[in-house]
Amino acid sequence: MRLPGALSPLALALLFTVAGGLPSITPIAAAEMLQLNAATALKAGQNGHFIVKAEINGRNVRVMVDTGASAVALSYEDARDVGLRPGNLDYNVPVSTANGVVKAAGVNLDKVEIDGVRVSDVQGLVMPEGVMRGSLLGMSYLGKLKSFKVEDGVLYLKN
Repeated sequence: MRLPGALSPLALALLFTVAGGLPSITPIAAAEMLQLNAATALKAGQNGHFIVKAEINGRNVRVMVDTGASAVALSYEDARDVGLRPGNLDYNVPVSTANGVVKAAGVNLDKVEIDGVRVSDVQGLVMPEGVMRGSLLGMSYLGKLKSFKVEDGVLYLKN
């Protein structure tokens, strides 16, 4: 219950802030805000795979979620689309694929986000041109989440 003429809690907080000698209150930019408890549920496709739109370094990329992949593995074309300049990378990381061992380029992805579930500073691999169609979302993203699970054909991601 508030007394007549009493200030609201917000007005009191503002008054105390100004009285404390702070020169101004600067709003936090959207990019600096903390992400709290983001979660999503993704349904598997008819083939049982989870094909989703991921935002990687600010660009949309279609990926297949793969818990058997140790890292986010980008095709040469997808790497180009997210601004990684795959032609200038050093392909020196041996990677075992279904077709044998190839050398990929190690990269650092600033941000990977799926349906609001965001992870920063994600290790990734760029595959040589023509080696892979499409990209994989592996454990370098999934392992940084608070939790992930598959239940009844739905993938739950929580950060």
